[in-house]
Amino acid sequence: MFDLGWTELLVIGIVALIVVGPKDLPILFRKVGQFVGKAKGMAREFSSAMNDAADSSGVRDMSASINKSLKAATNPVGTAMDGVKSAAKSLTDLDPDSETGKLAAERAENAKKMQAVSARGVAERKQREAAEALAKAEEAEAAARAVTAPAPAVEKE
Repeated sequence: MFDLGWTELLVIGIVALIVVGPKDLPILFRKVGQFVGKAKGMAREFSSAMNDAADSSGVRDMSASINKSLKAATNPVGTAMDGVKSAAKSLTDLDPDSETGKLAAERAENAKKMQAVSARGVAERKQREAAEALAKAEEAEAAARAVTAPAPAVEKE
């Protein structure tokens, strides 16, 4: 509330100790604590009364609509994406017997087929890369063995 740090509180305590005296200081701090507690309680009660009044008058509903319009103004791309998502959701609720529903089902089926083909291609590529890596590792191992193997002894006649 007042944004007091430890040094400010220490200065206030030292001044209070000098002005009030060590004998009456605990009583003063107790009274100040009680006053602060009462003030916080009154502030809490006032805040809850204002929230109740806002709820009963419909200010919260108006505040929610204002927040929504402010969000739309500050983030137009996000709002547009929300509109696209809601439009896409309405497209998924199509009548399956209508032409649009049949086209949507056909597109969904084609999309699944394309995903399966691309997944198969990725799996084949990974398998091919693994086989190439294994071949390279075997070549490197054979080269390492050839370097570390002792040379055959040649007999002199």
